[in-house]
Amino acid sequence: MWKKFTGMVCAAVLAAGLLAGCSGGTGDKNQDTQTTGEMAAKDEVVVTMPISSEPEAGFDPAFGWGAGEHVHEPLIQSTLTVTTKDLQIGKDLATDYSVSEDGMIWTVSIRDGVKFTDGEALTASDVAFTYNNCKEKSTVNDFTMLDEAVALNENTVEFRMTKPFSIWPYTMAIVGIVPEHAYDENYGQNPIGSGRYIMKQWDKGQQVIFEANPDYYGDAPKMRKVTVLFMEEDAALAAALAGQADVAHTAASYADQTMDGYGLLAVQTVDNRGFNLPCIMPEEKDGITYGNAFTADVNVRRAINIGIDRQEMIDHVLNGYGTAAYSVCDKMPWYNEAGEVAYDQEEAKRILDDAGWLEGSGGIREKDGVKAEFTLMFSSGDSVRQALAEDTANQLKELGIRVTTEGVGWDVAYDRAQSDPLVWGWGAHTPMEVYNIYHSLANSGIGQAEYSPYANETVDQYMDEALETATLEESYELWQKAQWDGTTGITQEGDIPWIWLCNIDHLYFVRNGLQVAEQKIHPHGHGWSIVNNVDQWSWE
Repeated sequence: MWKKFTGMVCAAVLAAGLLAGCSGGTGDKNQDTQTTGEMAAKDEVVVTMPISSEPEAGFDPAFGWGAGEHVHEPLIQSTLTVTTKDLQIGKDLATDYSVSEDGMIWTVSIRDGVKFTDGEALTASDVAFTYNNCKEKSTVNDFTMLDEAVALNENTVEFRMTKPFSIWPYTMAIVGIVPEHAYDENYGQNPIGSGRYIMKQWDKGQQVIFEANPDYYGDAPKMRKVTVLFMEEDAALAAALAGQADVAHTAASYADQTMDGYGLLAVQTVDNRGFNLPCIMPEEKDGITYGNAFTADVNVRRAINIGIDRQEMIDHVLNGYGTAAYSVCDKMPWYNEAGEVAYDQEEAKRILDDAGWLEGSGGIREKDGVKAEFTLMFSSGDSVRQALAEDTANQLKELGIRVTTEGVGWDVAYDRAQSDPLVWGWGAHTPMEVYNIYHSLANSGIGQAEYSPYANETVDQYMDEALETATLEESYELWQKAQWDGTTGITQEGDIPWIWLCNIDHLYFVRNGLQVAEQKIHPHGHGWSIVNNVDQWSWE
C-alpha cells in the first residue's frame, strides 16, 4: 500500500517542496540535513494543517480567528485568559478579574507594559474596542450576553452583560485583542497584535509564516519561526515523506504506516462524532419536515444507544485511535459520567420488543405500520464520517433496524437533519457546547437543539442556573445535572436525543528530534490546536 501511496502523490511532493521553498531561510543546507532526519535551524518548524484550517476571512477575531468550530489560541493576538492543560482558567493579559454579585458586571484588570507590534501600548480601551467590535460584527461567536465593554481607565475594563454568564472566562480565552488605532476592514489580512508571534507572510491557499514577537511580554518563544502549510492529508504525508514538513497531520487510515525519521503522535480530544435522533413526530413547518416517526420513540433512542459497540468502531474505523464518546463533553470538568453505557445488544433488542417494535418482513421491525428504519446522512467527502455511518448501519441491522446511509452536501444536510439523522462533529473547551445542543432556546437558531428537536424544562433550568452562578466552578455541578440528575436529563435513562459514538484522536507524523510540548485535550477541528503551545516546542 505504501508504494502505491508514494506513486500517487508525486505531484503533491513537488507542491510541498515548492511551498517549503517559499518559506526561505535555510536553502540547500536545510535540504541536505533533512535527509538525515534533522533540521538545520533549531528554532524553526514546519507544520501542515487541513485546507479547512486556513481562515477565509483572515486573522481577525471578529470573523472567527481563534474561535468558532476550530477553537484555538490566536497566537498573533493576546487574550485576557487562557485555558490550562486541565481545562481550568488561567490568566494572560488579565492580572485579575471579578464578577458582581448579580453576575451582570465583569471587571478585568489589564497588565502594564504590553505593546502591540507597532510599538503602541495596549490599554483597556483596546480591549473594550475588541469586544464591542466582536459583538457588532462576529459571524461565528455568540455575543448576545454582552451589552457593552467599557474602559474605566487605562488598565481596567468592565464588561456589562445583558444576562448573567458564569462561563464568560472561557469566552475571554479565545478573543484576541486588536489595536483600536490600527483596525480597519483590512485588518485580517495584515494583523497587528501583542501575542507570541507576528504574521510575516500569508500566501493564500498555500501557507502562512509566523515569526517570534521580539517584544512579547512573556517568556520568549523557543521556536523563532513557524511555517504552516495548508494541504489535504495525502499531500501532508507526501510533504513529510519528502522531508518538507516536521509535523504532518494524518488520518487513522494512514496511522499504521511508517516513515524513516518520523514517529506518530496521537493527541486525545473532545472532537466527537455522533448523530442526532429527531425526537418528535413528523410535522411540517415552512416547507421543512421536523421529526421522525421511528426515532420519536424514546425507547428506540435508548435501544440504539446501547446497541452500538463503540469499541468495535474505534478498532475498525479509527484503527484504535479514539475513545468512546457518551456526550458532547467527555473528559471536560463539567462532564457527567452517568452518561456512560455498556454495549448490550440483547438488552437493546428487549427494549425494542417491550416497546412493541416487533420483527416484520425481511427481519425489519415495525409498529403500527411504521418501519424501524431511517436514513443516516454524512458529509460527502468525509471518509471517517462515512465509515462511522456504514458501521452504524451494519450494527443496527442486527437489532432489526434498517439504516440507509447517504452522503450529502452541507447545504442539503442542515434542512434534512430536522427529520433524518446526520453524523456531526462537535466538541469545545466551554460548557456552552452543551447549551447549544440541548437547550430549548437553541431551537431559535443560535444552536443545534432544533436538529432533535429537543426541549426539557428541567434540563433548561439547570443550564440557566449554571449561567447565573457566582463562580465558574459552581456552575460545573449544574451542567452535570443538566445531563442527568437522577430523574431526568439527556442520558440513557433520560431523553437521549443525540447518540455519541467516539472522540477521534488527532494524529500527526512528527520528525524525530522535535519535542512537541504536552498538549491539552484538543477540541473539534484537526487544525490550529496543535500549535497552541508551539512557542514551547524544541529540538533535541
